[in-house]
Amino acid sequence: MNICCIGAGYVGGPTMAMVAYKCRHHVVTVVDVNPDRIQAWNSDSLPVYEPGLKEIVQEIRGSNLFFSTDIDTAIREAEMIFLSVNTPTKTYGVGAGRAADLRYVEKCARKIAEVANEDKIVVEKSTLPVRTAESVKRILESNTNGKTFQVLSNPEFLAEGTAMADLEAPDRVLIGGEQTPEGKSAIKKLFDIYANWVPIERILTTNLWSSELSKLTANAFLAQRISSINSISALCERTGADIDEVARAIGTDSRIGAKFLKASVGFGGSCFQKDIFNLAYLCEHFELPEVASYWNNVIEMNDYQKHRFSRRVLASMFNTVSGKKIAILGFAFKKDTNDTRESAAIYVCKDLLEEQSKLSIYDPQVEVSQIQRDLGLDDENECVSFCTDAYEATKGAHAVLILTDWDEFQALDYRRIYEQMHQPAFLFDGRNILDVDALIEIGFEASCVGKG
Repeated sequence: MNICCIGAGYVGGPTMAMVAYKCRHHVVTVVDVNPDRIQAWNSDSLPVYEPGLKEIVQEIRGSNLFFSTDIDTAIREAEMIFLSVNTPTKTYGVGAGRAADLRYVEKCARKIAEVANEDKIVVEKSTLPVRTAESVKRILESNTNGKTFQVLSNPEFLAEGTAMADLEAPDRVLIGGEQTPEGKSAIKKLFDIYANWVPIERILTTNLWSSELSKLTANAFLAQRISSINSISALCERTGADIDEVARAIGTDSRIGAKFLKASVGFGGSCFQKDIFNLAYLCEHFELPEVASYWNNVIEMNDYQKHRFSRRVLASMFNTVSGKKIAILGFAFKKDTNDTRESAAIYVCKDLLEEQSKLSIYDPQVEVSQIQRDLGLDDENECVSFCTDAYEATKGAHAVLILTDWDEFQALDYRRIYEQMHQPAFLFDGRNILDVDALIEIGFEASCVGKG
């Protein structure tokens, strides 16, 4: 089978690389309108950093995995077309700030209808609001010219930083389609692709609407757990309780479980906030204001946690950071990715810049240009400097902030860092990855999230 994926981003690139790697008998072509992105996928400097991704791409690229800007040809030659384009939150018009912006999805549907010369299976891979498939199918069917289209929902459940492991051994693969003979036949074809390496009991099939809603719901539930434990971390800091001990105590309850109970400076990434806003907007649309309010509170708690961390830094440092050098270790929203979308580091850094501090930033994977865009900086900005390692960033600093849980930050020589900082030397662990007691023994004024 010839497979096409429209969209060479964080989802499309890694997903199609794994499909091609596991299914050498299929030809997979990933297309994108951005020539620079395609050029990067065809180089040794991939636009997406994920452990294990580069090795897979290098092994099969040019064999049965291709990256191209020739969208028309890829669509014509493909039997199955994955839609993996961006669905950001709208910034304009009705639903601005909450609803999903579906213009790229619609453009893809119109392009498929225009170019296709035979029947196609169209697979939604992007995170979409429930009943988007209905709109896609209407666009396709309005321009059939004798062709037939089947639309499937196949949401991704990847965690950035572990995407390749998630793709190779997923908890589940979800496929939604119409419960007609034609729809079931299309579901079977996609099912058979995944069955090349995924145990069939982990491949779940549903109707279209359940599949679309399941993706939003999964992300909302995960974000809810993070906001819940972060809300308790604030209480722990006031009462002397230890958030790690609380999390361990409740996590041993089989009804609750231990995952996503790690207190931190707040969640980020491209999915959680966007999907909760989308879910809340859908609830409002269907006249369920109480349900919408419930999910909006998850976002409000996350925002509170990020700004609460900034206020704690300020209060600890004698209520002023003006002119003080603060080292920022980590800018990606989590370790093992170069993605900074909605990273807590963006919000904390902006809070500190408003207080006129001077920041020195180090992240092992995030490009300087990306950090500049996220913070709205120009090349002449004198308040922010960028460093090539943690020791350079912390030299002469008044405080160190751990904002991403990179493994290398646990292996640093903190005595060396302490000795080259201004005294008193402050350290704020926003990811709870360090031994605070050991840092205090060195001499740091050290603190983490959820411990008084």
